[in-house]
Parts: sequence; structure tokens; C-alpha cells
Amino acid sequence: MRHPKSALSAALSIGIAFATAFAFAPTASASATGTEAAPAASYAAYEGSKEEAANNKAFFDAVVKSVAEKRAANPGIQAVTVVYNASAAPRFASQIAASTSIWNSAVSNVKLQAGTSGVDFTYREGNDSRGSYASTNGHGSGYIFLDYAQNQQYNSTRVTAHETGHVLGLPDHYTGPCSELMSGGGPGTSCQNAQPNAAERSRVNTLWANGLAAALAKIS
Repeated sequence: MRHPKSALSAALSIGIAFATAFAFAPTASASATGTEAAPAASYAAYEGSKEEAANNKAFFDAVVKSVAEKRAANPGIQAVTVVYNASAAPRFASQIAASTSIWNSAVSNVKLQAGTSGVDFTYREGNDSRGSYASTNGHGSGYIFLDYAQNQQYNSTRVTAHETGHVLGLPDHYTGPCSELMSGGGPGTSCQNAQPNAAERSRVNTLWANGLAAALAKIS
């Protein structure tokens, strides 16, 4: 999720064509864990682009395809479950648990479940000038990266829940209010909301009902 008010240079836009981030205004503070943050000057203020939107959809499509393939291999599976592995992001264990619980309580057509086999996406952590973001190669392999410095500046559970929203099919909407989870950093650092609103919940349910059906039809 990126900052809604400034445009990214053309050169940098090319470099992040395959990553959609929750990047906000820069911060130069060190992380609470003692890991030095990236310099403020390297943080990209960003206005949503066509490349970013395309990657949002690619991540969702990849996850749906992965889930559909597992269901096709095991026809008896009833629940639509997306499996994630958070072992590479130990410092954000509580935020990941909170954000997946939020989504599992908010929607009924898909559930997020921690696991080490049949994994559909992973969480990672570290320092990155782009902030936090969701990324995929378009072939069922994707991850959510959680940036240390950014998660100090903004509500960390909101950041994590927002990025998880991309996995479930939601695009960024930076001009939305704080009550809209996918508005990300648009409402500013004072926004503490980590819950999707009614429209976002409904959209995820619809996306998974229709998207999974389409994916299964292609496989069968």
C-alpha cells in the first residue's frame, strides 16, 4: 500500500511493476527490534498505477488457481481454504494472527489457515524501500512482505490486514475513508481501523464464489 499523494518516478515504476505495496510517507527511524531502517530518501511515495492494480489481480488469480488445483485433486474437500506460512515473519506473528482472524470472521466463502504443506502464499519481514507489499510471479507463488519501519509508523495490524486483502482479491483504494481497509495509508497515520467494511466483505465473498468456480471449470 503506497502513499496516495505523490507520483513515483517512471524508472522506479518499472522496477516495481510486479509488487503492490502498502507504502506510506517515508520514515527513517530504526525498527523496534533494533534493525536499522532504510533511509527516508529511499522510500517511494506512490500513486496507484495500472501495474500495481494488475499485480493485485495476478496475486488473487494465482491463489485461486492454487486452491482450485488442490480441490480438483481432492474432490471431497468442501471448505475453500487458503493456506499460508508465516514462519519467515516471526516478529509479526501477532499481527498476522490478528489479520487472518479478522478476515475469517468477516467472510464466509473462503478461510485463511496457517500450515506448512499445500501453502498458497507466505509472509516475510525485513527492510524495504517500498514499504510493505504483496507480490506474486503469477504462477501460484506469492508472498506478503512486512516492512519494519513502516509498521512502526502505521497501525501494524491494519497494514497486515490490508495486504492480506490483496490475496483475497481486493484492490487498493487510497482515496477511501479510514473505515475502508483498502484505503491503506490514505487516511493518514492516525487511522487505526483494521476491519474491512461491508462492501469489502461482500466483494471478497463474491470474488471467491465466482473466481473459484471459474478456475475449477478450467481445470475439469
